[in-house]
Amino acid sequence: MSGLALPLLGADDETSHRVEDAPDKSAYHLFHPTPAGEMRELSTDRPDQTESAYTVDAGHIQLEMDFVNAHFDQDRSQGGDLRTRGWGIAPFNLKVGLLNRVDLQFLVDTQVHLRIEDRTTGQVMRGTGLGDFQTRLKVNLWGNDGGRTALAVMPYVKWPLKASSLRNGQTEGGLIFPLAIELPRGWSVGLMTEFDFIATNDNRYDTEFVNLVTLGHEVIGPLSAYLEFASVVSTMANIDWSGQVDLGFTYAVNRNTQLDFGCNFGVTANAPDFNPFVGLSWRF
Repeated sequence: MSGLALPLLGADDETSHRVEDAPDKSAYHLFHPTPAGEMRELSTDRPDQTESAYTVDAGHIQLEMDFVNAHFDQDRSQGGDLRTRGWGIAPFNLKVGLLNRVDLQFLVDTQVHLRIEDRTTGQVMRGTGLGDFQTRLKVNLWGNDGGRTALAVMPYVKWPLKASSLRNGQTEGGLIFPLAIELPRGWSVGLMTEFDFIATNDNRYDTEFVNLVTLGHEVIGPLSAYLEFASVVSTMANIDWSGQVDLGFTYAVNRNTQLDFGCNFGVTANAPDFNPFVGLSWRF
């Protein structure tokens, strides 16, 4: 990500002019909200896997959630036959604008249903209930209110809820760098690099490197579409890289409400085969 961002630091005159003309909103904070007329366009961390580089306006709240999502996978690698079926009901990300360039986020997997069947041995594992809970802090470094590019940094932590069939009970975390680029003719590109620190059974941490690229464009009126590629590489022994191709759509109901739907498709053996979803984002 940093390598991609560096050439964009020397923005052209037009972009620099747009940044200079951006309103000064530094006086707004959680208890002195940004007036409605000065709020930026709605920008969400969903439905694609690439996070947004833009924060929620100070003093405002944004709810992003799946109505429902699903996880379908059949893994026949290494001579096995493992079938996974999972459902998520109303997982959400609640975002609070603390400052003009900073928001705080709370992510909760509210209701998860998981079934894993080993078709070789006949063993079945089931899990139902609350999933993981994360806290994230997004800091926009530039481009929140003007310019053709925007960059943010977002550290996060997954809290050690009691271990269950759905949770490992370990503290985990990472660092996310989303970059947004506006292109001519209404096209937009999102790039993201993420470092995840994953707890192991022997009290160590392995690292996952996540890289994503998303291309988006308006389809017609309030309907837009995106195409995305996601890659995960792990330092864990004997773990191959994982890849997905994602397709989704967003529909702007109004200035503060957006509906979305789509599906992520696994393109490597160890990625989920299908991950369909439908959701909502609402700012107030």
